[in-house]
Amino acid sequence: MLKQRIITALILAPLALAGVFLLPLTGFALFIGLIIMIGAWEWANLSGFERKLPRLLYASAIGALCAASIYMPTNWMLAIAGVWWLVSLMLVKGYPKSKVCLKNRYIRLVMGVLTLVPAWFSLFIMKQMSDASLQIATVLIVVWAADCGAYFAGKRFGRTKLIERVSPKKTLEGLVGGLLLAVLLAAVAIIVGRNGLDRGVLFLLTTIATVLFSVLGDLWESVLKRERGVKDSGSLLPGHGGVMDRIDSLTAAIPIYLLTVVVFRGI
Repeated sequence: MLKQRIITALILAPLALAGVFLLPLTGFALFIGLIIMIGAWEWANLSGFERKLPRLLYASAIGALCAASIYMPTNWMLAIAGVWWLVSLMLVKGYPKSKVCLKNRYIRLVMGVLTLVPAWFSLFIMKQMSDASLQIATVLIVVWAADCGAYFAGKRFGRTKLIERVSPKKTLEGLVGGLLLAVLLAAVAIIVGRNGLDRGVLFLLTTIATVLFSVLGDLWESVLKRERGVKDSGSLLPGHGGVMDRIDSLTAAIPIYLLTVVVFRGI
């Protein structure tokens, strides 16, 4: 399985990075939108809709909402994302008691809107920044580093379950390992970039917030999969499951990263 995951990652990573960094704004928006819509297709199934037509309609609706979101003020969308992820934190921490909020499959569709649309919107806004490549690369590297650090630290040192009733394989040691690796890379970037103390501290805080919410994004999808009774969101990516299984961390990390950048730039 690990070999299959590595092969798939080696094929997909260059394609994803090329799409992120080489495409102009419109092409980038369509590229990311397609990924989000595939995620929405899988989300509809996680919500309890098995038939193709409802899933296709939901994916199309998510695409339309992403397009419409560009007319919303950035602060409003980021505030919605921030509140939503705090709500999802309570749902994850309160599981299985919180499952009463997940019984209605239409409510789960609304939760999918709150999970997917702000992620697309945040990337769209970041792509328009003067330092777009740096910002997008930073959030991706932070999340990937945390994921790798958590995987290997969890394998080697994992003893204490993080939230066993949600994700039995995740451990506190894995979380700490992922956080430490991400913070280490952030510290190296601060030193190499010769950033001042104030900017360095703010970047470290942004890194920590991004990592913690990336874990929340992963746990949140685990709650949905547990409710649906499935191991993966789909089977599109060999060794990785579905698209949602690959972007679940990013759906939370990206808007929270942008939120912290916007807030800290105002300080």
